[in-house]
Amino acid sequence: MRANIHLGVPDGHDVIYVESLRARDTVPVPSRQGGRWPLHATGTGLVLLAHSSQEFQEEVLASELRGYTANTLTDPDELRRFLAEVRRSGVAVVESQLTYGVLAVAVPIRGARDRVVAAVGITVPSGSASPRSLVPAMATTARSISRALGAPSAGAPVPRPHWRVREATRPLTPPGVPR
Repeated sequence: MRANIHLGVPDGHDVIYVESLRARDTVPVPSRQGGRWPLHATGTGLVLLAHSSQEFQEEVLASELRGYTANTLTDPDELRRFLAEVRRSGVAVVESQLTYGVLAVAVPIRGARDRVVAAVGITVPSGSASPRSLVPAMATTARSISRALGAPSAGAPVPRPHWRVREATRPLTPPGVPR
């Protein structure tokens, strides 16, 4: 499978990609190594935001939440519900959040005190893979990195997460583009 992989860390209200592996002939995404995007606009950013303090989340939610597609989470109440689901399930699954036609799956990476310090995500063309097929590999990758960082929970048995794909609440095609 051709996919893009991103490793992101938080910086203020943004996620910065410290590593970006891009496959040829796959879905084009605007993210790149060294690039930054608002936390609310990407799968990796949503994982980081979900695991931030309540005060920081509210600070971000009170700021201007730019929409990049019709499906970008910009409504504070909807975003609060989604962040709670990410905390509960341990995974963010979004479609056409930053770029149309892209499915993103992201999971947290934990540091020595078990705090989320980064997130790793994969992007593939929408419809090319089911999120259920991507989560195990992403969770294993995050667990390996977390173990290397000394996260105590990285040695515990892997829980079976219960999560669901955030269904599009708005059209996934840009205005003016035929379906």
